[in-house]
Amino acid sequence: MENLIKWVPKPGMESDRVIVVGAGAGGMMAAGRAAEMGAEVLVVEKTDAPGKKILVSGKNRCNLTNARDLEDFLPMYGPNGRFLHGAFHRFFRDDLLAFLARYGVETKVERGGRIFPVSDDAADVVKAFRRYLKDYGVKIRTGVPVTGIAVRAGLVEGVRTEEGLLPARAVILATGGATWPATGSTGDGYRIAATLGHTVTKLRPALVPLVVMEVERAKSMQGVSLRNVRLTAFRGPAEGVDPSQTPAKDVGRGLEQRRRKGPVIESRMGEMLFTHFGIGGPITLLMSLAVVDALAEGPVGVAIDLKPALTAEELRARLQRDFDSFGKRGFRSLLAGLLPHKMIEPFIEMSGIPADRPGHQISAAEREKLLRLLKALRFNIQGPLPMTAAIVTAGGVALKEIAPRTMASRRVPGLFFCGEVMDIDADTGGYNLQAAFSTGFVAGEAAAAFV
Repeated sequence: MENLIKWVPKPGMESDRVIVVGAGAGGMMAAGRAAEMGAEVLVVEKTDAPGKKILVSGKNRCNLTNARDLEDFLPMYGPNGRFLHGAFHRFFRDDLLAFLARYGVETKVERGGRIFPVSDDAADVVKAFRRYLKDYGVKIRTGVPVTGIAVRAGLVEGVRTEEGLLPARAVILATGGATWPATGSTGDGYRIAATLGHTVTKLRPALVPLVVMEVERAKSMQGVSLRNVRLTAFRGPAEGVDPSQTPAKDVGRGLEQRRRKGPVIESRMGEMLFTHFGIGGPITLLMSLAVVDALAEGPVGVAIDLKPALTAEELRARLQRDFDSFGKRGFRSLLAGLLPHKMIEPFIEMSGIPADRPGHQISAAEREKLLRLLKALRFNIQGPLPMTAAIVTAGGVALKEIAPRTMASRRVPGLFFCGEVMDIDADTGGYNLQAAFSTGFVAGEAAAAFV
Protein backbone atom coordinates (compact mmCIF):
# COMPACT_ATOMS: atom_id res chain seq x y z
CA MET A 1 0.00 0.00 0.00
CA GLU A 2 1.03 3.58 -0.71
CA ASN A 3 3.05 5.46 1.88
CA LEU A 4 3.10 2.66 4.47
CA ILE A 5 6.35 2.31 6.39
CA LYS A 6 6.88 -0.91 8.30
CA TRP A 7 7.71 -0.48 11.97
CA VAL A 8 8.29 -3.48 14.22
CA PRO A 9 7.58 -2.64 17.88
CA LYS A 10 9.38 -4.18 20.82
CA PRO A 11 7.60 -7.29 22.15
CA GLY A 12 4.77 -6.50 24.53
CA MET A 13 4.41 -2.84 23.60
CA GLU A 14 0.87 -1.58 24.16
CA SER A 15 1.33 0.63 21.12
CA ASP A 16 0.67 -2.31 18.82
CA ARG A 17 -2.84 -1.03 17.99
CA VAL A 18 -4.87 1.53 16.07
CA ILE A 19 -6.52 4.49 17.77
CA VAL A 20 -9.36 6.28 16.01
CA VAL A 21 -9.96 9.84 17.20
CA GLY A 22 -13.65 10.62 16.77
CA ALA A 23 -16.69 8.34 16.65
CA GLY A 24 -18.62 9.87 13.78
CA ALA A 25 -19.53 8.25 10.47
CA GLY A 26 -15.97 8.03 9.18
CA GLY A 27 -14.46 7.15 12.54
CA MET A 28 -16.80 4.26 13.29
CA MET A 29 -16.40 2.86 9.81
CA ALA A 30 -12.61 3.15 10.09
CA ALA A 31 -12.56 1.49 13.51
CA GLY A 32 -14.78 -1.39 12.45
CA ARG A 33 -12.84 -2.06 9.26
CA ALA A 34 -9.46 -1.95 11.02
CA ALA A 35 -10.71 -4.42 13.62
CA GLU A 36 -12.24 -6.60 10.92
CA MET A 37 -8.79 -6.74 9.34
CA GLY A 38 -7.36 -8.06 12.62
CA ALA A 39 -6.06 -4.94 14.35
CA GLU A 40 -6.63 -4.08 17.98
CA VAL A 41 -8.66 -0.86 17.89
CA LEU A 42 -9.54 1.80 20.42
CA VAL A 43 -11.94 4.65 19.58
CA VAL A 44 -11.54 7.84 21.60
CA GLU A 45 -14.57 10.17 21.51
CA LYS A 46 -14.77 13.55 23.25
CA THR A 47 -18.57 13.52 23.73
CA ASP A 48 -20.55 11.11 25.88
CA ALA A 49 -21.68 8.84 23.03
CA PRO A 50 -20.67 7.81 19.49
CA GLY A 51 -22.55 8.81 16.35
CA LYS A 52 -23.99 12.12 17.50
CA LYS A 53 -23.65 13.84 14.14
CA ILE A 54 -25.23 10.88 12.37
CA LEU A 55 -28.23 11.27 14.67
CA VAL A 56 -28.90 14.85 13.52
CA SER A 57 -28.06 14.35 9.85
CA GLY A 58 -30.83 14.52 7.27
CA LYS A 59 -33.18 16.08 9.82
CA ASN A 60 -32.70 13.07 12.10
CA ARG A 61 -33.45 10.68 9.22
CA CYS A 62 -29.83 10.25 8.03
CA ASN A 63 -29.40 10.83 4.30
CA LEU A 64 -26.87 8.02 3.91
CA THR A 65 -25.81 8.36 0.28
CA ASN A 66 -27.20 8.98 -3.20
CA ALA A 67 -28.36 6.83 -6.10
CA ARG A 68 -26.31 8.71 -8.71
CA ASP A 69 -23.75 6.82 -10.74
CA LEU A 70 -20.10 7.34 -9.86
CA GLU A 71 -19.45 9.56 -12.88
CA ASP A 72 -22.19 11.93 -11.68
CA PHE A 73 -21.27 11.50 -8.01
CA LEU A 74 -17.72 12.84 -8.08
CA PRO A 75 -18.56 16.28 -9.56
CA MET A 76 -20.71 16.99 -6.49
CA TYR A 77 -17.46 17.57 -4.56
CA GLY A 78 -16.08 20.11 -7.03
CA PRO A 79 -12.43 19.86 -8.13
CA ASN A 80 -11.50 17.85 -5.03
CA GLY A 81 -13.80 15.03 -6.09
CA ARG A 82 -10.94 13.47 -8.04
CA PHE A 83 -9.28 12.60 -4.74
CA LEU A 84 -12.18 10.28 -3.87
CA HIS A 85 -12.01 8.23 -7.05
CA GLY A 86 -9.92 5.44 -5.53
CA ALA A 87 -11.85 5.35 -2.25
CA PHE A 88 -15.16 5.07 -4.08
CA HIS A 89 -13.85 2.23 -6.20
CA ARG A 90 -12.80 0.45 -3.00
CA PHE A 91 -16.03 1.08 -1.05
CA PHE A 92 -19.04 2.81 -2.57
CA ARG A 93 -22.80 3.05 -2.25
CA ASP A 94 -23.68 -0.58 -2.93
CA ASP A 95 -21.05 -1.71 -0.43
CA LEU A 96 -22.48 0.66 2.18
CA LEU A 97 -26.06 -0.48 1.61
CA ALA A 98 -25.01 -4.13 1.78
CA PHE A 99 -23.18 -3.45 5.05
CA LEU A 100 -26.24 -1.76 6.54
CA ALA A 101 -28.52 -4.55 5.35
CA ARG A 102 -26.21 -7.00 7.09
CA TYR A 103 -27.07 -5.22 10.33
CA GLY A 104 -30.78 -4.99 9.64
CA VAL A 105 -31.00 -1.48 8.20
CA GLU A 106 -33.10 -1.51 5.03
CA THR A 107 -32.97 1.58 2.82
CA LYS A 108 -35.10 3.49 0.31
CA VAL A 109 -34.55 6.01 -2.46
CA GLU A 110 -36.34 9.35 -2.41
CA ARG A 111 -36.49 12.50 -4.54
CA GLY A 112 -33.16 13.55 -5.97
CA GLY A 113 -31.71 10.08 -5.47
CA ARG A 114 -31.38 10.58 -1.71
CA ILE A 115 -31.13 7.30 0.19
CA PHE A 116 -32.52 6.97 3.72
CA PRO A 117 -33.23 4.15 6.17
CA VAL A 118 -36.73 2.76 5.60
CA SER A 119 -37.42 3.53 9.26
CA ASP A 120 -36.60 7.25 8.76
CA ASP A 121 -34.65 6.97 12.01
CA ALA A 122 -30.95 7.89 12.12
CA ALA A 123 -30.64 6.02 15.41
CA ASP A 124 -30.94 2.74 13.51
CA VAL A 125 -27.76 3.60 11.61
CA VAL A 126 -25.87 4.34 14.82
CA LYS A 127 -27.10 1.07 16.33
CA ALA A 128 -25.83 -0.82 13.28
CA PHE A 129 -22.37 0.68 13.65
CA ARG A 130 -22.28 0.01 17.38
CA ARG A 131 -23.07 -3.65 16.68
CA TYR A 132 -20.34 -3.68 14.03
CA LEU A 133 -17.78 -2.35 16.49
CA LYS A 134 -18.91 -4.78 19.19
CA ASP A 135 -18.77 -7.75 16.82
CA TYR A 136 -15.09 -7.08 16.11
CA GLY A 137 -14.01 -6.18 19.62
CA VAL A 138 -13.49 -2.46 19.16
CA LYS A 139 -13.10 -0.63 22.47
CA ILE A 140 -14.72 2.79 22.86
CA ARG A 141 -13.80 5.45 25.37
CA THR A 142 -16.15 8.41 25.54
CA GLY A 143 -15.77 11.74 27.31
CA VAL A 144 -12.03 11.83 26.51
CA PRO A 145 -10.90 14.86 24.48
CA VAL A 146 -7.69 14.35 22.50
CA THR A 147 -5.25 17.25 22.80
CA GLY A 148 -2.63 16.05 20.33
CA ILE A 149 -0.84 13.19 18.62
CA ALA A 150 2.51 12.07 19.99
CA VAL A 151 5.29 11.51 17.46
CA ARG A 152 8.74 10.13 18.22
CA ALA A 153 11.54 9.69 15.70
CA GLY A 154 9.10 10.73 12.98
CA LEU A 155 6.61 7.96 13.80
CA VAL A 156 3.25 8.07 15.54
CA GLU A 157 3.54 7.00 19.18
CA GLY A 158 -0.03 7.56 20.38
CA VAL A 159 -2.54 10.24 21.29
CA ARG A 160 -2.33 12.76 24.08
CA THR A 161 -5.29 13.31 26.35
CA GLU A 162 -5.85 15.13 29.64
CA GLU A 163 -5.49 11.71 31.25
CA GLY A 164 -2.09 11.12 29.67
CA LEU A 165 -0.70 9.31 26.64
CA LEU A 166 -2.65 6.51 24.99
CA PRO A 167 -0.06 4.49 23.03
CA ALA A 168 -0.74 3.43 19.44
CA ARG A 169 1.23 2.58 16.35
CA ALA A 170 -1.35 4.10 14.01
CA VAL A 171 -3.83 6.92 14.55
CA ILE A 172 -6.82 7.75 12.37
CA LEU A 173 -7.92 11.36 12.71
CA ALA A 174 -11.70 11.35 12.25
CA THR A 175 -12.65 14.45 14.20
CA GLY A 176 -15.06 15.94 11.65
CA GLY A 177 -15.27 19.63 10.81
CA ALA A 178 -15.97 22.79 12.76
CA THR A 179 -19.76 22.77 12.43
CA TRP A 180 -22.39 21.24 14.73
CA PRO A 181 -20.26 21.81 17.88
CA ALA A 182 -22.86 20.05 20.04
CA THR A 183 -21.95 16.82 18.24
CA GLY A 184 -18.25 17.24 19.03
CA SER A 185 -17.19 18.80 15.72
CA THR A 186 -15.31 21.83 16.99
CA GLY A 187 -12.29 21.91 14.69
CA ASP A 188 -9.93 19.95 16.96
CA GLY A 189 -8.60 17.88 14.09
CA TYR A 190 -7.45 20.92 12.15
CA ARG A 191 -5.39 22.18 15.07
CA ILE A 192 -3.90 18.75 15.71
CA ALA A 193 -2.98 18.25 12.05
CA ALA A 194 -1.41 21.70 11.84
CA THR A 195 0.86 21.03 14.83
CA LEU A 196 2.15 17.97 12.96
CA GLY A 197 3.14 20.07 9.96
CA HIS A 198 0.06 19.57 7.82
CA THR A 199 -1.37 22.43 5.78
CA VAL A 200 -4.97 23.30 6.61
CA THR A 201 -6.72 25.09 3.77
CA LYS A 202 -8.96 27.99 4.69
CA LEU A 203 -12.07 26.90 6.59
CA ARG A 204 -15.40 28.28 5.37
CA PRO A 205 -19.01 27.50 6.19
CA ALA A 206 -20.80 25.50 3.49
CA LEU A 207 -24.51 24.73 3.16
CA VAL A 208 -25.26 27.79 5.25
CA PRO A 209 -27.93 30.55 5.17
CA LEU A 210 -26.87 34.00 3.97
CA VAL A 211 -27.17 37.37 5.68
CA VAL A 212 -28.28 40.29 3.49
CA MET A 213 -27.54 43.99 3.87
CA GLU A 214 -31.20 44.86 3.33
CA VAL A 215 -32.09 43.05 6.53
CA GLU A 216 -35.27 45.03 7.25
CA ARG A 217 -36.65 44.14 3.84
CA ALA A 218 -35.91 40.46 4.40
CA LYS A 219 -37.39 40.64 7.90
CA SER A 220 -40.61 42.10 6.52
CA MET A 221 -40.99 38.89 4.47
CA GLN A 222 -39.74 36.57 7.20
CA GLY A 223 -41.21 33.10 7.01
CA VAL A 224 -42.24 33.29 3.36
CA SER A 225 -41.29 30.05 1.59
CA LEU A 226 -40.96 30.30 -2.17
CA ARG A 227 -41.18 27.41 -4.62
CA ASN A 228 -40.12 27.26 -8.23
CA VAL A 229 -38.14 30.48 -8.12
CA ARG A 230 -34.67 31.12 -9.53
CA LEU A 231 -31.94 32.49 -7.29
CA THR A 232 -28.87 33.84 -9.06
CA ALA A 233 -25.70 35.18 -7.43
CA PHE A 234 -23.71 37.84 -9.30
CA ARG A 235 -20.30 39.35 -8.78
CA GLY A 236 -20.71 42.99 -7.84
CA PRO A 237 -23.37 45.00 -5.98
CA ALA A 238 -27.01 44.06 -6.41
CA GLU A 239 -27.75 47.47 -7.90
CA GLY A 240 -25.56 46.61 -10.87
CA VAL A 241 -27.17 43.24 -11.61
CA ASP A 242 -28.27 42.81 -15.20
CA PRO A 243 -31.30 40.46 -15.11
CA SER A 244 -30.84 39.63 -18.79
CA GLN A 245 -27.72 37.67 -17.78
CA THR A 246 -29.69 35.32 -15.53
CA PRO A 247 -29.10 31.81 -16.90
CA ALA A 248 -32.05 29.83 -18.23
CA LYS A 249 -30.63 26.68 -16.63
CA ASP A 250 -28.97 25.88 -13.33
CA VAL A 251 -25.29 26.76 -13.03
CA GLY A 252 -23.15 25.46 -10.19
CA ARG A 253 -21.09 22.68 -8.70
CA GLY A 254 -22.07 19.19 -9.78
CA LEU A 255 -23.87 20.40 -12.89
CA GLU A 256 -22.82 19.88 -16.48
CA GLN A 257 -23.29 23.54 -17.33
CA ARG A 258 -20.77 25.71 -15.51
CA ARG A 259 -19.70 29.30 -15.79
CA ARG A 260 -16.44 30.02 -14.04
CA LYS A 261 -16.03 33.46 -15.59
CA GLY A 262 -18.34 36.41 -16.06
CA PRO A 263 -20.76 38.01 -13.60
CA VAL A 264 -22.79 34.89 -12.73
CA ILE A 265 -21.45 32.92 -9.76
CA GLU A 266 -24.20 30.31 -9.49
CA SER A 267 -27.87 30.02 -10.35
CA ARG A 268 -30.40 27.51 -9.03
CA MET A 269 -34.13 26.97 -9.40
CA GLY A 270 -36.14 25.49 -6.56
CA GLU A 271 -37.17 26.35 -3.02
CA MET A 272 -35.91 29.12 -0.76
CA LEU A 273 -37.20 31.20 2.13
CA PHE A 274 -36.85 34.58 3.79
CA THR A 275 -35.56 34.82 7.34
CA HIS A 276 -35.15 37.61 9.87
CA PHE A 277 -31.54 38.04 8.70
CA GLY A 278 -31.70 37.21 5.00
CA ILE A 279 -32.28 34.13 2.90
CA GLY A 280 -32.19 30.38 3.49
CA GLY A 281 -33.74 27.22 2.13
CA PRO A 282 -32.42 24.51 -0.22
CA ILE A 283 -31.18 26.53 -3.20
CA THR A 284 -29.60 29.17 -0.95
CA LEU A 285 -27.67 26.48 0.91
CA LEU A 286 -26.49 24.87 -2.31
CA MET A 287 -25.13 28.19 -3.57
CA SER A 288 -23.72 29.41 -0.27
CA LEU A 289 -20.12 28.16 -0.57
CA ALA A 290 -19.69 29.71 -4.01
CA VAL A 291 -21.06 32.97 -2.62
CA VAL A 292 -18.79 32.84 0.43
CA ASP A 293 -15.74 32.28 -1.78
CA ALA A 294 -16.77 35.10 -4.13
CA LEU A 295 -17.21 37.48 -1.20
CA ALA A 296 -13.51 37.08 -0.46
CA GLU A 297 -12.85 38.80 -3.79
CA GLY A 298 -15.52 41.50 -3.74
CA PRO A 299 -19.21 42.37 -3.35
CA VAL A 300 -21.90 39.83 -4.22
CA GLY A 301 -25.50 40.60 -5.15
CA VAL A 302 -28.32 38.12 -5.63
CA ALA A 303 -31.46 38.38 -7.74
CA ILE A 304 -34.60 36.32 -7.22
CA ASP A 305 -36.72 35.65 -10.28
CA LEU A 306 -40.18 35.12 -8.79
CA LYS A 307 -41.68 34.21 -12.16
CA PRO A 308 -39.00 32.14 -13.95
CA ALA A 309 -41.56 30.28 -16.07
CA LEU A 310 -42.37 33.56 -17.86
CA THR A 311 -40.04 35.63 -19.99
CA ALA A 312 -39.99 39.36 -19.37
CA GLU A 313 -42.15 39.85 -22.46
CA GLU A 314 -44.69 37.25 -21.31
CA LEU A 315 -44.87 38.72 -17.83
CA ARG A 316 -45.24 42.24 -19.26
CA ALA A 317 -48.21 41.07 -21.35
CA ARG A 318 -49.76 39.34 -18.34
CA LEU A 319 -49.47 42.41 -16.13
CA GLN A 320 -51.04 44.62 -18.78
CA ARG A 321 -53.85 42.11 -19.33
CA ASP A 322 -54.56 41.73 -15.60
CA PHE A 323 -54.42 45.46 -14.91
CA ASP A 324 -56.78 46.12 -17.81
CA SER A 325 -59.19 43.28 -17.01
CA PHE A 326 -59.38 44.14 -13.32
CA GLY A 327 -58.80 47.83 -13.72
CA LYS A 328 -61.11 48.84 -10.88
CA ARG A 329 -59.21 46.80 -8.32
CA GLY A 330 -56.57 48.49 -6.22
CA PHE A 331 -52.89 47.73 -6.57
CA ARG A 332 -52.84 45.75 -3.30
CA SER A 333 -55.63 43.51 -4.56
CA LEU A 334 -53.90 42.98 -7.89
CA LEU A 335 -50.67 41.94 -6.15
CA ALA A 336 -52.61 39.22 -4.28
CA GLY A 337 -52.76 37.30 -7.55
CA LEU A 338 -49.01 37.54 -8.02
CA LEU A 339 -47.38 37.18 -4.61
CA PRO A 340 -47.64 35.47 -1.21
CA HIS A 341 -49.61 37.63 1.22
CA LYS A 342 -46.61 38.65 3.34
CA MET A 343 -44.75 39.98 0.29
CA ILE A 344 -47.50 42.39 -0.79
CA GLU A 345 -46.71 45.29 1.55
CA PRO A 346 -42.94 45.17 0.87
CA PHE A 347 -43.66 45.22 -2.88
CA ILE A 348 -45.98 48.20 -2.50
CA GLU A 349 -43.19 50.04 -0.70
CA MET A 350 -40.47 49.05 -3.17
CA SER A 351 -42.57 49.87 -6.24
CA GLY A 352 -43.70 53.24 -4.93
CA ILE A 353 -47.20 52.60 -6.33
CA PRO A 354 -50.00 53.61 -3.92
CA ALA A 355 -51.75 50.56 -2.50
CA ASP A 356 -55.25 51.77 -3.41
CA ARG A 357 -54.48 53.02 -6.93
CA PRO A 358 -56.80 51.27 -9.44
CA GLY A 359 -55.17 49.05 -12.01
CA HIS A 360 -56.34 51.16 -14.98
CA GLN A 361 -54.56 54.20 -13.47
CA ILE A 362 -51.18 52.45 -13.13
CA SER A 363 -48.86 53.72 -15.83
CA ALA A 364 -46.72 51.66 -18.18
CA ALA A 365 -43.61 52.91 -16.38
CA GLU A 366 -45.00 51.76 -13.04
CA ARG A 367 -45.89 48.34 -14.47
CA GLU A 368 -42.34 48.14 -15.79
CA LYS A 369 -40.94 48.83 -12.33
CA LEU A 370 -43.12 46.07 -10.88
CA LEU A 371 -41.96 43.71 -13.63
CA ARG A 372 -38.31 44.39 -12.73
CA LEU A 373 -39.04 43.60 -9.09
CA LEU A 374 -40.80 40.34 -9.98
CA LYS A 375 -38.02 39.22 -12.30
CA ALA A 376 -35.11 40.43 -10.15
CA LEU A 377 -35.80 41.01 -6.46
CA ARG A 378 -32.31 42.04 -5.39
CA PHE A 379 -30.29 41.80 -2.22
CA ASN A 380 -26.67 42.52 -1.36
CA ILE A 381 -25.03 39.69 0.54
CA GLN A 382 -23.29 40.70 3.74
CA GLY A 383 -21.95 37.23 4.49
CA PRO A 384 -22.89 33.79 5.77
CA LEU A 385 -24.12 32.89 9.21
CA PRO A 386 -21.31 31.69 11.52
CA MET A 387 -19.60 28.34 11.05
CA THR A 388 -21.69 26.88 13.86
CA ALA A 389 -24.83 27.43 11.77
CA ALA A 390 -23.44 25.62 8.72
CA ILE A 391 -24.16 22.00 7.85
CA VAL A 392 -20.68 21.32 6.46
CA THR A 393 -17.17 22.74 6.83
CA ALA A 394 -15.37 23.55 3.59
CA GLY A 395 -11.59 23.44 3.72
CA GLY A 396 -9.43 21.23 5.91
CA VAL A 397 -6.26 19.16 5.76
CA ALA A 398 -4.76 19.67 2.30
CA LEU A 399 -5.38 16.67 0.05
CA LYS A 400 -1.94 16.89 -1.55
CA GLU A 401 -0.55 15.81 1.83
CA ILE A 402 -2.74 12.69 2.01
CA ALA A 403 -2.26 9.51 -0.05
CA PRO A 404 -5.61 8.91 -1.82
CA ARG A 405 -5.22 5.10 -1.95
CA THR A 406 -4.70 4.77 1.81
CA MET A 407 -5.72 8.08 3.44
CA ALA A 408 -2.22 8.03 4.98
CA SER A 409 -0.41 11.21 5.89
CA ARG A 410 2.47 11.98 3.54
CA ARG A 411 4.20 13.78 6.42
CA VAL A 412 3.80 11.50 9.43
CA PRO A 413 3.99 7.71 8.99
CA GLY A 414 1.27 6.03 11.03
CA LEU A 415 -1.18 8.93 10.74
CA PHE A 416 -4.34 8.54 8.66
CA PHE A 417 -7.32 10.77 7.92
CA CYS A 418 -10.96 10.28 7.02
CA GLY A 419 -14.12 12.33 6.66
CA GLU A 420 -14.68 16.04 7.00
CA VAL A 421 -11.34 16.84 8.62
CA MET A 422 -9.93 16.61 5.09
CA ASP A 423 -10.50 19.31 2.47
CA ILE A 424 -13.60 17.61 1.09
CA ASP A 425 -17.16 18.88 1.06
CA ALA A 426 -20.18 18.40 -1.15
CA ASP A 427 -23.73 19.52 -1.76
CA THR A 428 -26.63 18.05 0.17
CA GLY A 429 -28.00 14.73 -0.95
CA GLY A 430 -25.97 12.13 0.94
CA TYR A 431 -22.62 12.95 -0.64
CA ASN A 432 -20.85 14.11 2.51
CA LEU A 433 -21.76 10.99 4.47
CA GLN A 434 -20.74 8.70 1.61
CA ALA A 435 -17.34 10.39 1.52
CA ALA A 436 -16.98 9.84 5.27
CA PHE A 437 -17.93 6.17 5.05
CA SER A 438 -15.69 5.49 2.05
CA THR A 439 -12.60 7.29 3.35
CA GLY A 440 -13.16 5.71 6.76
CA PHE A 441 -13.23 2.24 5.24
CA VAL A 442 -10.00 2.87 3.33
CA ALA A 443 -8.25 4.48 6.29
CA GLY A 444 -9.22 1.63 8.60
CA GLU A 445 -7.99 -0.98 6.17
CA ALA A 446 -4.69 0.83 5.58
CA ALA A 447 -4.09 1.49 9.28
CA ALA A 448 -4.63 -2.19 10.05
CA ALA A 449 -2.10 -3.10 7.35
CA PHE A 450 0.34 -0.57 8.81
CA VAL A 451 0.31 -2.18 12.27
